[in-house]
Amino acid sequence: MKRKVFLSVLLALVSLISAAELRIVSGFDRSAFYNALASDNIEEINNQLNAIKTSSLTDKEAFEGALLMKKAGLVAKAKDKLSLFKEGRKKLEASIKKDNDNAEYCFLRLIIQEHAPKAVDYRNNIDHDSKLVKSNYKNLPSPVQQAIIDYSKKSKALKGLLP
Repeated sequence: MKRKVFLSVLLALVSLISAAELRIVSGFDRSAFYNALASDNIEEINNQLNAIKTSSLTDKEAFEGALLMKKAGLVAKAKDKLSLFKEGRKKLEASIKKDNDNAEYCFLRLIIQEHAPKAVDYRNNIDHDSKLVKSNYKNLPSPVQQAIIDYSKKSKALKGLLP
């Protein structure tokens, strides 16, 4: 009995250390990223953009693109809004094109689509993205699952995702 408890505790510690090492190695903290994406704080978004650019994360374009589009909604000048949105859209869409079944990328796109002004015509994939996120929810990393839970409370497309 003591051996089983010890092994369980040891396994839990190894899992926690591995997750922490993975975050340190890539230099990317998903929880901090999703907190910035949910905020209306340009400084926090800029800090995350810098963290992503300096990380060893291989798929940074999707995350960078989502933050740029979020930032577009917070800057004052219309020219800057459009420029940031277009740049972010290119990055996010390029990532999705490379990996069309990536539920996390589609979740990022869903967040942006639900809040994008009609003038930018960026609402065509809401149904696809919400279905993909719902069907792959359990396979996503826990920080992403938490972000989905938090976002689903105010999302029309993810309404009823969780009990």
